[in-house]
Amino acid sequence: MTDSLFDDESGRPEGPPSEGTPLADRIRPRTLDEIVGQEHILAPGMPLREAIERDVLHSIILWGPPGTGKTTLARIVADMTRAHFVQFSAVLSGIREIKDVMAAAEVRRRTTGRRTIVFIDEIHRFNKAQQDAFLPRVEAGDIVLIGATTENPSFEVNAALLSRSRVFVLRPLSAGAIESILRRALTDSERGLGSSGVAVTDPALAAIARFANGDARAALNLLEFSATLAAGDTDAGGRRLDLPQLEEVIRRRALLYDKGGEEHFNLISALHKSMRNSDPDAAVYWLARMLEAGEDPLYIARRMIRFASEDVGNADPQALAIAVAARDAAHFIGMPEGTTALAQAAIYLATAPKSNAVYTAYTAAAADAHERAAEPVPLHLRNAPTKLMKELEYGKGYQYAHDEGDAVAGMDCLPESVAGRKYYRPTDRGFEKELKRRLEGWEQIKSRKRGKTP
Repeated sequence: MTDSLFDDESGRPEGPPSEGTPLADRIRPRTLDEIVGQEHILAPGMPLREAIERDVLHSIILWGPPGTGKTTLARIVADMTRAHFVQFSAVLSGIREIKDVMAAAEVRRRTTGRRTIVFIDEIHRFNKAQQDAFLPRVEAGDIVLIGATTENPSFEVNAALLSRSRVFVLRPLSAGAIESILRRALTDSERGLGSSGVAVTDPALAAIARFANGDARAALNLLEFSATLAAGDTDAGGRRLDLPQLEEVIRRRALLYDKGGEEHFNLISALHKSMRNSDPDAAVYWLARMLEAGEDPLYIARRMIRFASEDVGNADPQALAIAVAARDAAHFIGMPEGTTALAQAAIYLATAPKSNAVYTAYTAAAADAHERAAEPVPLHLRNAPTKLMKELEYGKGYQYAHDEGDAVAGMDCLPESVAGRKYYRPTDRGFEKELKRRLEGWEQIKSRKRGKTP
């Protein structure tokens, strides 16, 4: 924790960037007008911009992926505000430091009337007790909280703190916006690479922007690293970075994926819903996104096994066997060889006829099991291995299906409270069409036999 985000209390950086400062930090916007992207919250006249410019900001949570400007925005607030500015790192700060700063903020407000703006980077890393320590001072108006997080605040920020803050969502930057940032970095002689003599071809610049995946910091870091490796161009008298050189630097794309965070659930949801909508191309794409980012292949296999029962069911009974086989194959041969087994299963499931009749049947039966009295098993369905059980009429009235010419008996197998309930309702898709035909035929046989029963 630092008492001030920058070199003085107002947040204004002193002098030119020090030697060795990363390009992404050197080129960071210093005014709202320099920020590229996020117009939906920072365009002139928007509430957040108005609050910052008028220095009447209330507690906010900035939620967005890495490199979209959360810390930059906090630095600009620090530069523009008349309030005292304090930064916490959720990784480094403890509860004692929080309490000390909160006590100082209370005294400062009481004695001078001056607010304290507290910026918490990665607020999702603070535990609930640490977050609770801010509440009294937020409620009293002694501090204005700015929290930055890459995680969904609904899950990671205390409900009480969240209810006292407004959430602003920062979006991943477009490739065009990132290209604009890169060009500024290349031409800025004071803070960027303008005096380095490096020229970057348009295709290479566009490739960096695409590779960054909406993250300006990642784009600038790659530009800076690639520029140091750029080959000399004797004709132009400088250094030149082209697309083939850049591809050598990149080698392999590092995908944005947090196996423990929201993106994990977003991607598995995308896979599931793509297969459900019979889109094999989307299914194999989302599968590749997860596997190439290092997701546990057996987790994906488990989800596909569930899908085979929930969304395909008996429309194609082979789907479950395929999903289980893919799980076994991926486990047996490991990665990366197992990727094709999982891809085969994902494509099969996406192209299989769909039915959720098994899922809805179980859901309805489970609801009855919970909500209705647990009736005893009807006597005719019970075994009677002992004399006493036979005397108590266990098994009385049981009709052995194989003794019937059509292997169907007319007896009821449900208890009285749910007699006649239909849980499984097969569709007309795939193999379930045949099952529906069978069930309708059996029901006619049973009804006929029940009519003969005294």
